[in-house]
Amino acid sequence: MKKLKEILNYSINITDDIHLDVKTILFVILVFFLTSLFLKLFKKIVNRKLDEENKGKFKAVFSFIKYFVYSIVFIIALESSGIKLSVLLAGSAALLVGIGLGLQTLFQDIMSGIFILVDKSLHVNDIIEIEGKVGKVEEIRLRTTRTVTIDNKVLIIPNHKFLTSSLFNWTQNGTQTTEGIQLSVSYGSDLELVKSVLIGVAEAHPKVLKSMTPKVLLTDFGESSLQFKLLFVINNSYEHVSIKSDLRFAIDKKFREHHITIPFPQKNIHLINPTK
Repeated sequence: MKKLKEILNYSINITDDIHLDVKTILFVILVFFLTSLFLKLFKKIVNRKLDEENKGKFKAVFSFIKYFVYSIVFIIALESSGIKLSVLLAGSAALLVGIGLGLQTLFQDIMSGIFILVDKSLHVNDIIEIEGKVGKVEEIRLRTTRTVTIDNKVLIIPNHKFLTSSLFNWTQNGTQTTEGIQLSVSYGSDLELVKSVLIGVAEAHPKVLKSMTPKVLLTDFGESSLQFKLLFVINNSYEHVSIKSDLRFAIDKKFREHHITIPFPQKNIHLINPTK
């Protein structure tokens, strides 16, 4: 028994004012173990009341709560064991300031991630555009959001970007989006034929919704051409690039069949011989 007391009271001198003994270490380990059991029980109880979508969101928020609770418990455990953290913190104030500045962006990302998860401004499978980059949301984490771009590249976005930059959510109002193709035809073309060909091409594409009739707008009288815009609705805006490409190929083919020309800029250059 005496030997056990000696082992428990064995002290390690960290500084002149701070001493760490074995029983303090064991006490902290026990507190962490009990805290871990409590957090697991809390997570299990909460997960029972959530659906699958909210379970993923709670998992990200819970990871932040877990680290926060562990930090508080660690401080309380050391203070309860007689270790004066104020002395340690005072001695390392400059170091803590440096660490705080370095972790500023990290905390911005974490808080932004919590806001995103709580206010539901972003969901998995949303198509988003931020800073000129377009991608589908694959996973929302506490610090970053993982997206896959149209050319199948993984784009990791720090969450604070969603609060400091303009975010375009293409699918927040639903998966259906209206897309458009701009084109020009020569003056003198049969406009009704042009309209009919464009609508026919759009309706023939398997990924253009048949429930929403395509529209053709005459947008402007250009310097050397008539400006048109073909509007159509698709159910997956993530594929809009490939769908537009298919339609442009089909439009070119149909225009050739009906002898509709797409003009290109031309310039006449007159050479004048200088007088000698």
